[in-house]
Amino acid sequence: MDVPTVDSHLQTSQLTTRLATIARESTWFWPALVAARTLNLPSWCIGAGAVRNLVWDSLHGYQTPSLLPDIDVAHFNATDLSTERDAEIQCRLNDLDPFVPWEVTNQAAVHVWFESTFGHPVAPLESLQDAVASWPEFATSVGVSLRDDDSIDVIAPYGLDDLFAMIVRRNPARVSIDTYRKRVAQKQYQKRWPHVCVVPC
Repeated sequence: MDVPTVDSHLQTSQLTTRLATIARESTWFWPALVAARTLNLPSWCIGAGAVRNLVWDSLHGYQTPSLLPDIDVAHFNATDLSTERDAEIQCRLNDLDPFVPWEVTNQAAVHVWFESTFGHPVAPLESLQDAVASWPEFATSVGVSLRDDDSIDVIAPYGLDDLFAMIVRRNPARVSIDTYRKRVAQKQYQKRWPHVCVVPC
């Protein structure tokens, strides 16, 4: 697997600190973290496109947040794979802030619907960290959660290099080349963030 490398633990730590600072200063991401924390889910994060938009908007100096179709709250609960449970959590978030486009997904249940959506079966994920490592691009394989003491926890199995370098690169863990190409064509990253580099495949 072509995984981006991190130069050193120091660089990883510096980028993690930078991400935490950007999250704290955000007028929309920080309140979303606070709202999600109130649910007391055992294993959760806000990740993928929400983190990408947060960082790339900051790096481009945008004062107005880029349009985000949803804020992904990923959690891991292997004891209840029902869609009803996700709907219940989403309703609770909607009650806390009805103006946020919440999207709740139990990562332990991804294998149940993955084949019908993407055309090939996958094995069950084993943890939230395992789930984040399977997300479509290395830059979006990042999750952020908020601890009780207001410290930030970052899940970044491939580091934060691609996120902060604004590189879109396929993560082959579960995403096919065809799906990746469709995502790139659909999302038009460089129209929103002109400094982004898309790696073709």
